[in-house]
Amino acid sequence: MDPKTKIRPAATLALTRDTNEGLEVLLLQRTWDAVFLPGFYVFPGGAVDAADQDCLPWLEGHDDQSASAMLGLDSGGAGYLIAAIRECFEEAGILLALDAGGHLIGANHPNIHRERDAVSCGDVPLADLCRRHRLKLPLDRLAYLSHWITPPGAPRRFDTRFFVAAAPSGQVPEHDGVETIEHVWLSPDQALADHREGRRLFGSPTLRTLRILAEFRTTSALLAHTHAQPPEPFPSEPWPAQDRTGSRQMLEPGAPAYDEVRKLDPNASGSARASIRTGEPVAIAPGVVRLTAPNAGMMTGPGTNTYLLGTDSFTVIDPGPADEGHLERILEYTGGRIEQILVTHTHRDHSPAAGPLQARTGARLLGIAGPDEPSQDGSFRPDQTLQDGSKVETDAGRLRALHTPGHASNHLCYLLEDEQLLFSGDHIMQGSTVVINPPDGDMKAYLESLDRLLQEDIRHIAPGHGFLMGHAHAVIDYLSTHRLAREHKVVEALKAQGPSRLADLTPHVYDDVPSAIHGIASRSLLAHLNKLVQDGRARAEGDHWQLVSGA
Repeated sequence: MDPKTKIRPAATLALTRDTNEGLEVLLLQRTWDAVFLPGFYVFPGGAVDAADQDCLPWLEGHDDQSASAMLGLDSGGAGYLIAAIRECFEEAGILLALDAGGHLIGANHPNIHRERDAVSCGDVPLADLCRRHRLKLPLDRLAYLSHWITPPGAPRRFDTRFFVAAAPSGQVPEHDGVETIEHVWLSPDQALADHREGRRLFGSPTLRTLRILAEFRTTSALLAHTHAQPPEPFPSEPWPAQDRTGSRQMLEPGAPAYDEVRKLDPNASGSARASIRTGEPVAIAPGVVRLTAPNAGMMTGPGTNTYLLGTDSFTVIDPGPADEGHLERILEYTGGRIEQILVTHTHRDHSPAAGPLQARTGARLLGIAGPDEPSQDGSFRPDQTLQDGSKVETDAGRLRALHTPGHASNHLCYLLEDEQLLFSGDHIMQGSTVVINPPDGDMKAYLESLDRLLQEDIRHIAPGHGFLMGHAHAVIDYLSTHRLAREHKVVEALKAQGPSRLADLTPHVYDDVPSAIHGIASRSLLAHLNKLVQDGRARAEGDHWQLVSGA
């Protein structure tokens, strides 16, 4: 079946309220038995039902035509807003509706709230509730905040519109005890802090929404801004590209090459490739070309990406392994006019070619020397050691070095500021998460480095392996959420098993990956355990790990 047919329309409603300390938002925790995002904190929301269209006679502020125009749809827009109101009532017990006098209903309508369970199980349609109680659904009180589509691979996929509205006074939220097991009012800043410290789990769209909300002190300011600034449409249409044989294919959103082909072929001519070919120059931005080394493998994907910046004189980022053929391709493309060679880190698939390339061109080496470890390229000795924030002028524009330890202690990302293009090395890889391998790999430092990148203006990510990636902040949020969800599994395994050895924990914490890679996964598990020790939540006694009391 075409994956696109599985995507269901859905709506989410972030309810906010004003306090003396600033704006707060209502969050619900999903049950741990849920198929989708178990245990995560979310806003009320769910799939659009066909019966939602029956509420059209009971609308206020929008009809389907105006709601559809707001959402960029030909029709059916009102269904999203109605679903947001209905799901909020079912999951949180708060109904955004006007009574016969045109006032928002509050706690003085107990008969309406007693029918919540009947609406939830479908015995009483929301339209019937509106008819009998003479209610109107004020769609104009919902502001359209964002649009997200669940990427391929998730057990359920949704095309979700996010809305925000002021919580009606007098109504008290109550989680349903079935799909949701807790509710809480939190300031966006507190929720984001809980995420960073692993206290609560949030999905990428929720995190992005919280960051938007954190910019406002009051609900009125938030709503005024949101009504005036419609969100950027989320790419949802298939895009033409060439497959490995040169034949035309259509890429669905979420496909590995989708963001790249959309950027390189904005007119949808089908000229961009959906495959990476060794040694083939690909222009990914003005004055920026990608060459991929012939070292494809389980840990390197299609191979290490080398980036060539410039037109008259060149800067090389990550020359790759010491492969003579790849070295010749770099020299052929640049004509040998290389002024400087930068490396993101000194793992053996990224920096060994730096020395031979310097010997052939006289270029300067820039970066940070690696620690004395077997996995490191000890031959790399920079002429200039870069610091966090160091500026490097290139023929393609100014680069700013960002120290991003975690995968490696000497890891640097480089931001091409004018293009908002991040050369991420192995800090962010396309299509997979990176191995964090102690002692040089540090999970706590890795998560802090990811969080630091969220403060930067990044439009696209050019990784050390794989295709160009768009929606940079969403990618970063996904990675941090994935790691923190894994950390939660570590904690739960330690609670269930008590003091445990690494080998005993690995099958439980990584029960969702093939056993053939449990050896590699155990290195990241060790990094998670080390982070828990750093956080004061676990300790090691010999070769056994256990939680600290009260953690």
